[in-house]
Amino acid sequence: MTTDNPLPEHEPGHEESPTAYLLQEMALYGYRPFEDEPDQRPLPDSRSAEGAVADIFDAMVSCLIDTRLEPDLEDLLWNITNVFQRAGERIERELDDNEFAQKRSQREQDGSEVKSVELERLLREGATMIERRDAMEFFRDACADHYRIHIRKAWTPRSGSKVNRKALTSAVISSRDFINARKWADKQVLVPPGTRIAVSSGPAFNDVNFIFATLDRIKAKFPGMVLLHGATGTGGEHISVLWADNRGVPSVPFEPDWDKHKRAAPFKRNDEVLETMPKGLVVFPGTGIQDNIRDKAKAMGIKVWDFRQRGGA
Repeated sequence: MTTDNPLPEHEPGHEESPTAYLLQEMALYGYRPFEDEPDQRPLPDSRSAEGAVADIFDAMVSCLIDTRLEPDLEDLLWNITNVFQRAGERIERELDDNEFAQKRSQREQDGSEVKSVELERLLREGATMIERRDAMEFFRDACADHYRIHIRKAWTPRSGSKVNRKALTSAVISSRDFINARKWADKQVLVPPGTRIAVSSGPAFNDVNFIFATLDRIKAKFPGMVLLHGATGTGGEHISVLWADNRGVPSVPFEPDWDKHKRAAPFKRNDEVLETMPKGLVVFPGTGIQDNIRDKAKAMGIKVWDFRQRGGA
């Protein structure tokens, strides 16, 4: 027996059209921009973002405090902040690729509409990437503020720079980035404008009040100062970094390259600091490393505030 209306199970399969697939995706998930088109959705509201960060930190602290996991709290909060630091760095790498693509597209412009549309798309994508990167830096800085409140120390990355493109306050800029900063306008944030003041101290000098008072007096003379230091984890240089973070002063650590220079690393580091031609050098009590940078600065005509004996300049 034949029929003009075969049963559904006997119908051949139908291919889904691209339009049907798009409609199905929108019905299931809503509109979502894809990689080849700009994202028109808004950025998170700043107050909502700050509230979310506060909730995250408060929840972690209240959950772990007075438990056997309390010793891990500092590392966990550091890593929460570092998530946004790494996200910003990833977007920055994407932005580098976008810049390269823009330059290539500019060279290929031939007056055709296709090439023009392609360049416009790259420009829009680049603008979106900048906004996303800035948002990640906002989240990271909000996390760093709560890290400082709960852990009572400044958050700094273990490598690379910590900068905010919208405000250079309390920046931490690696010496590699500082010296080799690219000329692209946005990268100028890695060369902070202002008066460069270097500080050198031994790891055993811990007079917090004296260091803060000394740097406060220098900042009063040079309100836009940028602090250069030798990245020593203890002593006067570490205290100077805490002062910079507290006063909203950008700081640039110059870490000794022990692998390359071995025992000469601190002295090579001194040379790198002085090659930036700071306006002045503050020397606190220390070792022969401080004597070395003080003598070289004097020979270069750089102003030296010498407190190796806790005396005057």
